[in-house]
Amino acid sequence: MKFTSDSELYKTIGSNIKYFRERRKLTQPELAELAGISLSYISKLEAENCEKSVSISTLNSIANALDVRLIRFFERRPHM
Repeated sequence: MKFTSDSELYKTIGSNIKYFRERRKLTQPELAELAGISLSYISKLEAENCEKSVSISTLNSIANALDVRLIRFFERRPHM
């Protein structure tokens, strides 16, 4: 997958975190607790205009909490 900018990459990741969280019927606080990260960080990552970088380790924690493969966060979805 090729991204033309960091902004596009962060937006894709954030949108996918939200997509998979909602599919699991989890709230942001529930996901934050399951992933062991702060609610404010989850909120920032999911924000439409997110410019927040995220470590692979944190993404892995979120993926594990959502029971999805890490690579799924980098896929473009029709809703994007």
